[in-house]
Amino acid sequence: MTAQVDTERPVVIASGDQLKAKRLPTWAPVAVAAAAIVLAAGLVMGTGWGGPVLTGVVAAVLFIVGLGVAGGVVEGRRAGSNRVATTLIYSAFLLALAPLLSVAFVLVTKGFERLDGNFLGTSMKNISAFDANGGAYHAIIGTLEQAGIATLITVPLGIAGAIYIVEYGRGFLANAIRFFVDVMTGIPSIVAGLFILSFWVFVVTPIFNDGRPGYSGFAAALALSVLMLPTVVRSTEEMLRLVPGALREGAYALGIPKWKTIMKIVLPTAGPGIVTGCMLAVARAAGETAPVLLVAGGNPAINFSPFSDNQSSLSLYVFEQAGVASQYAPARAWAAALTLVVIVLTLTVLAKLLARRNKLAR
Repeated sequence: MTAQVDTERPVVIASGDQLKAKRLPTWAPVAVAAAAIVLAAGLVMGTGWGGPVLTGVVAAVLFIVGLGVAGGVVEGRRAGSNRVATTLIYSAFLLALAPLLSVAFVLVTKGFERLDGNFLGTSMKNISAFDANGGAYHAIIGTLEQAGIATLITVPLGIAGAIYIVEYGRGFLANAIRFFVDVMTGIPSIVAGLFILSFWVFVVTPIFNDGRPGYSGFAAALALSVLMLPTVVRSTEEMLRLVPGALREGAYALGIPKWKTIMKIVLPTAGPGIVTGCMLAVARAAGETAPVLLVAGGNPAINFSPFSDNQSSLSLYVFEQAGVASQYAPARAWAAALTLVVIVLTLTVLAKLLARRNKLAR
């Protein structure tokens, strides 16, 4: 029995206009935003309920609701819901970005007031609280030396620990290392400073210093290393786990030893992510104040040696200047904070460019 096909029924072909979904005009969001602002100003400021902040909040709510209603009427319920969700995502992004931009704006505007050659080239030695001169050269030297020594200590140890956890570690020992790294991530900086103070300053250094405690920039670097280590280990571990297993298997199939596979294939592949994690650790270490205050003590004069005598840092300098009752101290504090941010930003950019250059060279 064969099926009969109705050849007499006309076939309707959809036109181009029928295939196109209706969409709001490009000026519709702007019009909805303008209407929301006018309506919010009339409801809030016109009635005396609040000021510009409340007006902005009400206008944002009215804009989201109005755009969703307009999109639902013209484009359909699904498209209207999509517009609302997209607007909420962009709003969340702007809310998260607003504090960062506000802090950056205040930091730059107030920091440039005192950021000059005198500030960058002099120290606070023989500078009183009521002296307009004085700078942070000694603190810049201390920050670079302490963060540099901490990086030299921490990065090899952290990368080696992550390699062991991912590539070699199995069973109880690997789980124990991972657990203690997670615990160290939440250690307050003051605890790290107290640990180095009680162990290195009061126990180790008196052996080589005629029984006297040895406060120094190196002790501050050790305390910063304790804070940096968990960040380096965890970030490196996650980056190593992202390396495809097929790369390892291909190297093993070619007869390449495991250690050479890790050094020549795994680490270079995860290199950019590892650099990012290390720079996050450096940024945290450069901004710590409590460990430096406990084990380095601070010093208004220039001290190029991190292994002897007290030493200052930019974070400690900001802390000290913020607590000085002087009309010149706040400007110095803001300038030091801006200098610290510029140093960290410069190091981060250089590290990322170096990692990118090495990746392109391969």
